[in-house]
Amino acid sequence: MLRVLAVDDEKPALEELLYLLRSDARIRSAEGATDAAEALRRISRALDAGPDGDDGIDVVFLDIHMAGLTGLDVARLLAGFARPPLIVFVTAHEGFAVQAFDLKAVDYVLKPVRRERLAEAVRRVRDLVVPAREARPPGPVGRPAVPAHIPNTAPAVAQNDLPGTAAGAEQIPVELGGVTRFVPIADIAYVEAQGDYARLHTKDGSHLVRIPLSTLEERWASRGFVRIHRSHLVALARIDELRLDAGATTVRVGAAELAVSRRHARQLRDLLMRHARG
Repeated sequence: MLRVLAVDDEKPALEELLYLLRSDARIRSAEGATDAAEALRRISRALDAGPDGDDGIDVVFLDIHMAGLTGLDVARLLAGFARPPLIVFVTAHEGFAVQAFDLKAVDYVLKPVRRERLAEAVRRVRDLVVPAREARPPGPVGRPAVPAHIPNTAPAVAQNDLPGTAAGAEQIPVELGGVTRFVPIADIAYVEAQGDYARLHTKDGSHLVRIPLSTLEERWASRGFVRIHRSHLVALARIDELRLDAGATTVRVGAAELAVSRRHARQLRDLLMRHARG
């Protein structure tokens, strides 16, 4: 029987999905999470417990559009593990199917969810999980190897050990689809906080890393990165415009317009003036 985690930030949709899953005789347990951060915590516990542990998860039924980290972001993070749970996307949007299957999703179920269609997704998951479970050698497995850009979260790990944050580091490793790339820190225009993660924005796209924004603020200050808001860290040299409008301060960084909080506005203006003077 299957152990399921369902993730959706819309509570009515989550409750309906859990109701349908729990009514399927092939489901042993079905628990819910209302955002990606909570889901990742649950999955982390499952990986620590091993595939046969009490907190084990066989499959995640995952919404795509959620506040903060999206379902696709979660799937990319899980792809870095040696033995992650399977993923079934459950979404109202057809346009992400190609990306979903690129991320090795087992199925892609459109909302509103029909009982028959969900049952087919459960069948596909079961056809993968049961043979793999029977073939698995006995004994504890524990957490699989963690990809380079996700630091071990045990308390003993110092913040200095986070990749790309040490003094003198020129690049930061990011992982996408099981491939690790090294992004030059000089190419990063700004950084956006997303829970315990940070999204690095460059002219070529964005990359998600499991490093708190506060850590990047401390480690990259000498590189000209400044905090402008609780959600944003910006490379001073990448600011194209500073705007004041009706008491609100914003900056333009390429095509992005970012809010500047009041507590950071004066410091930012002073830094920009000093930077302009050389």
